[in-house]
Amino acid sequence: MKHKHILFTGGGTAGHVMVNLALIPVYQKDGWSIDYIGSHDGIEKKLIEPLEGVTYHSISTGKLRRYMSKENFKDPFKVIKGVMQAWRIIGRTKPAVIFSKGGFVSVPVVLAAKLRGVPTIIHESDFTPGLANKIAIPFAKKVLATFPETVKYLPDNKAEYVGAVIRDELFQGNRSKGLELAGLNEEKPVLLVMGGSGGAQIINEKVRQTLDDLLKDFQIIHICGQGKVDQTIDRKGYAQFDYVNETLKDILAASDFVLSRAGANAIFEFLALEKPMLLIPLSRQASRGDQIINAESFKDKQYARVLEEEELTEIRLAEELTRLKETAPVMRDHMKAYRSDKAKDKVINIINQTSK
Repeated sequence: MKHKHILFTGGGTAGHVMVNLALIPVYQKDGWSIDYIGSHDGIEKKLIEPLEGVTYHSISTGKLRRYMSKENFKDPFKVIKGVMQAWRIIGRTKPAVIFSKGGFVSVPVVLAAKLRGVPTIIHESDFTPGLANKIAIPFAKKVLATFPETVKYLPDNKAEYVGAVIRDELFQGNRSKGLELAGLNEEKPVLLVMGGSGGAQIINEKVRQTLDDLLKDFQIIHICGQGKVDQTIDRKGYAQFDYVNETLKDILAASDFVLSRAGANAIFEFLALEKPMLLIPLSRQASRGDQIINAESFKDKQYARVLEEEELTEIRLAEELTRLKETAPVMRDHMKAYRSDKAKDKVINIINQTSK
């Protein structure tokens, strides 16, 4: 096989990067040249730039807001600038195919790829397509869906259901290492609390306010978000981290239950690892409602319990976590039927077949 070149894009949140992180090692192993286009200061730069053998390129990007803001008048010019920058990068690197995970930064890349005649594959993690992917889909060759139900929201001639792509390293965690890292033991089950890559202030507050009750039944690993660790709390059985990357696999191995937002990539990772979860999706006031739909889908399949943010109180949180503990055996039985290992192979085959 002749030498080939692949370009990845996606960013804004960790969820728009994780699938790329799962695929990059495969193409490194197969000897492909790899480039990545992201923003100047997004989380994708922090996650991708340190990788050996991957060249990171920064471009300008607008935010594509759904609300009125004076920044909306500047964003089209930022997007146009980003398209020009991506057009030059694509012309210089000459990828055979582009894989886009979505987020605002991906829009200029997909547009530039169309202008260059390079095929793009988009991966949509959420139940319904986000705004960035809605804009980009007309310019893409294929659109891959994580939820089977998502296909009905996509063009028939481009859509394909593949499932969730999970990073291999997440299955290689060591429970003992995770417990040691958090200063915990085997005396009580471990509850992992996550609020997404930026943390969730309301979840942080309610967990800390309910800490006395929760520590009666659980040990807690709390990933709070950058700068959101509360240094005044020093309790046995309660470990705080602002962000976890390389050691996440061990933290997950040490965890018996998860309290989390409902970002698609994260909850599919919990599903693949058979972690019963209580999901608190972002409210419609703070989002387009995609996490609410994600969470309800998981609830319907008996993978998770759901607590709406508007109903989040100390009493309800404690009650729902007690119920989570009680219903966990049933959840795990349903989770065992889910197979995540085939999704990555499907995506790789599609990328390879699409590359020009």
